[in-house]
Amino acid sequence: MMFVRIGGVPHHVVVEGSGPPCVLSAGLALSWFDWGPVVPLLAPHRTVIRFDRPGHGLSAPAVVRPSATGEAHRIAGVLDALGIDEPATVVGHSIAGFHAEAFARLHPARTAAVVLVDSSVEESARTPAAPGARTAVSRLVGGMLSAVGAPAALGPLARRVTVRLSRAGGGDPAPADVVRRCYTTSRVTRGALLENAHYRAVAAELLALRPRYPLPEVPVTVLAATAGGRRWTARQQALALLLGARFREIGQAGHLLMLDRPDAVADAVLVSGRVARPGR
Repeated sequence: MMFVRIGGVPHHVVVEGSGPPCVLSAGLALSWFDWGPVVPLLAPHRTVIRFDRPGHGLSAPAVVRPSATGEAHRIAGVLDALGIDEPATVVGHSIAGFHAEAFARLHPARTAAVVLVDSSVEESARTPAAPGARTAVSRLVGGMLSAVGAPAALGPLARRVTVRLSRAGGGDPAPADVVRRCYTTSRVTRGALLENAHYRAVAAELLALRPRYPLPEVPVTVLAATAGGRRWTARQQALALLLGARFREIGQAGHLLMLDRPDAVADAVLVSGRVARPGR
């Protein structure tokens, strides 16, 4: 466990294992430990890098609003801080799927492979008006919740309930003390609100990047959890077709696929290092 400064913000980073680098980035309001079940499967074969975005996990609050370009450069900044020049496999879950794809497009020489884990999908997002107002509102709401003690009183419970509802079965495997350390803070509440406020702007920015910055010639894999339903699976399959990616539908898994099926996530990462990108 360490902290590295990127863009003036201390970021919490955990590095384990050995071998080619692999960066794991979790979805909105999640933390480094949500990749816990995947790490033992990857660490014998990969240098596994987990980090918390600003306002998530143990990282300091954000100083600027999130953007697709900014998050791509953040991943590059983590690699720079660790002194890693070798191309990395980038794994993005949920909203971090936008970030992983943006990284591959903007940093093609640093990308070995991309794995999208039940990634967010937006086919026609438009940039919302007044981004500054959205930031202000998210901070106002975060401040109000913090003032009444909502994070301390309800943060861990909200986390536990959300995790349970986002899995095909089972509760939250994260240690209670670690959950309390993160989710009782106003910092994490504010971080989640800020990312949520700019979700559509990040999606729209990625759509704008696609025609300007092609994906590099690397393996891309899209994993879709069956618990999302047929329409969700169809959207994930369409994303895979758009990206020229290998598509895998994962059974017995909810949106938190890395908790329900860590084997499938690890397999996608390891296989991506051994296959050529399809259709290219």
